[in-house]
Amino acid sequence: MVDSFILGGFMKFFIDTADVDAIKTAYDMGLVDGVTTNPSLIKQAGKDHEATIREIASFVPGPISVETISTTTQGMLDEAEIYQTWGQNIVIKIVMSPEGMQAVKYLSAKGIKTNVTVTFSAAQALIAAKAGATYVSPFVGRLDDIGHNGMDLIEQIRTIYDNYSFQTKILVASVRNPIHLLDAALIGADVATVPPKTLQQLFKHPLTEKGIEQFLEDAKSFSTNG
Repeated sequence: MVDSFILGGFMKFFIDTADVDAIKTAYDMGLVDGVTTNPSLIKQAGKDHEATIREIASFVPGPISVETISTTTQGMLDEAEIYQTWGQNIVIKIVMSPEGMQAVKYLSAKGIKTNVTVTFSAAQALIAAKAGATYVSPFVGRLDDIGHNGMDLIEQIRTIYDNYSFQTKILVASVRNPIHLLDAALIGADVATVPPKTLQQLFKHPLTEKGIEQFLEDAKSFSTNG
């Protein structure tokens, strides 16, 4: 399903957190096209689940992924019905499982956007696309952790989706560093969801810092000579 929340052909940046202050800071810099959350991030934020999502939805116009926690198809659908009332831009995040794909197929048929999470293989991404998922979230960092190259998976999914013109968006998840983000962009991923700390690292370069220091030092002469 085509993402109708945000138009444009550029790579989207989602922020992977439930920290409202961090989201606002990045949003004010124009670096937030959407938000991804999960139960662990909600717990870290230390706030009520519904209140947190409603607050995020109040100022972020792009997709906000909210994860179901049920292990049954009907349970996922029941949660999705509730989550949809929390904002106009809620995306239902569903785990890669047979029960999950049944829920994705049903929700997709109803025009409800979905994000298939904890995806670790191209075959799983193919299944998600066949079920009609709006997004698929391959976890590149966790693959790297066990000795695989996570970005190889992104290349495989990009090739498969392009071969068959699947409209499911590749949402690169478990991003651990700026290189992950850069590689995702070079491969042609549609979205990368990035923790606030990693997002801040994108600004860093020793020559940039050195250049700014030099400019500020040279600028001191303006006031002394004035």
